[in-house]
Amino acid sequence: MIETRLLQYFLAIAEEQSITRAAEYLHITQPTLSKQMMDLEESLGKQLLVRGKKKVTLTEDGAYLRNRAQEIIALMESTEASFRGNEYAITGDVFIGCGEHRSSYPIMQMIHSIQEEHPDIHFHFFSGNADAIVERLDKGLLDMGLLLEPEINPRYDYQKLPLYETWGVLMRKDSPFANQESITFKELSTLPVIMPSQTSNSNRIATFWPDAMASPHVVASYNLIYNAGLMVEAGMGYALCIDDLINTEGSHPLAFVPLAPALQSNVYLFTKKYQVFSKATKLFLDRLQEEFLESS
Repeated sequence: MIETRLLQYFLAIAEEQSITRAAEYLHITQPTLSKQMMDLEESLGKQLLVRGKKKVTLTEDGAYLRNRAQEIIALMESTEASFRGNEYAITGDVFIGCGEHRSSYPIMQMIHSIQEEHPDIHFHFFSGNADAIVERLDKGLLDMGLLLEPEINPRYDYQKLPLYETWGVLMRKDSPFANQESITFKELSTLPVIMPSQTSNSNRIATFWPDAMASPHVVASYNLIYNAGLMVEAGMGYALCIDDLINTEGSHPLAFVPLAPALQSNVYLFTKKYQVFSKATKLFLDRLQEEFLESS
């Protein structure tokens, strides 16, 4: 079994790209650290480091261990944080995965009110698409996810929140469709399309696509909207996305046109089944229930 201390030593070397600098940071001697890493490589049966004259680089196995070590250390720190504090005060960290959508704003307002009451609760957001969030949830690095219409998986519990987002098309303002009140799938079938990469949203949009558009002309995909905006601005195509993620007002070169017929996606909260939550996470979930689910 690999000691946590060795993983922390290894991560220091990966960060500093030098055994000497890592040893100084860790306040141990360079020979000791070098010996520890050789012992780690021997125990795993893999070379992890390429020891060059000017810097230390990671092998492919070393890069894999770095990613896994970061996940292990993060999980241990979040577990330890959940036990800190006294018996009465609620403290700790809450880890939430969230896609890009404006409807998260009222949840942020709720979090602000929680922190005013419990200043020692800290919230950590991981932004990404559904696939990346589910992967981190599976590994125990997140307590929950907030996503648009996630694919139903028997390993998770789902709750639909009274929040939704409207789908449309991001395009350049010099497009002949930019001044329309809406754009149809038929019109979109003649255009180069930039699709969201997460599986659930792509599948949901496909179910609304007419038979004639079973194979839309997809020229690119994206997982976060900023790069999608750059692709549209560069003239690569028309990006399917939700509203209010890019401010298209004023002199901004892009415009957002909603789809017709209207297409909306609900926001879902999902957690692993039979998961045991920390006091801080349970407080957040209880407050979410009170403010959003009981009133819906």
